[in-house]
Amino acid sequence: MQKLQRLVVFFLLFLAGSAYAAEPEIQVTVEKRAEMFIVDSTFDLSVPLRTAWDVFTDFDNMASILGNLTSSKVTARSGNVLQVQQEGVAKYGIFSYSFTSEREIRLEPMKKIVARQLTGNTKHYASELALSREGKIIRVRYHAEMALESMIARTFGGPFIEHEIAEQFVAMATEMERRKTR
Repeated sequence: MQKLQRLVVFFLLFLAGSAYAAEPEIQVTVEKRAEMFIVDSTFDLSVPLRTAWDVFTDFDNMASILGNLTSSKVTARSGNVLQVQQEGVAKYGIFSYSFTSEREIRLEPMKKIVARQLTGNTKHYASELALSREGKIIRVRYHAEMALESMIARTFGGPFIEHEIAEQFVAMATEMERRKTR
């Protein structure tokens, strides 16, 4: 009986360790400057660079990866420049914020994704996500500047944005782990 109990405890610890490995420590800072929110995030991934890149740029399937998106599709493509339309609902506690966005995405394959909003219900959005390899680790650096339309989003700005960014990166990291093991 003790062997069975030890085996069960070992198995549960193994599962807990595997789940933890899929969730990197996401560090997000949000600073407010006038109407603008400045967001910076850095975290490390233990997946191949190709896997990370494939998930970060899988815009046509992003609604199945991120829980806050109801639709996501590439509407135009010219070389490494894409136009992407997305719709969704961001939630923070009892509050929710519906959003629409059309962005121009410039890709520097396996290195950088630069986005700027063309239309949508955010006053301003621009971001850059950079990937670098450090040994077997992929370092992700994300920087964004945004001005929000929603009164709720502006009121709860910092914590609201921090929650959304961290939640999205955890979901993407989970998808990367899933694809890595295929």
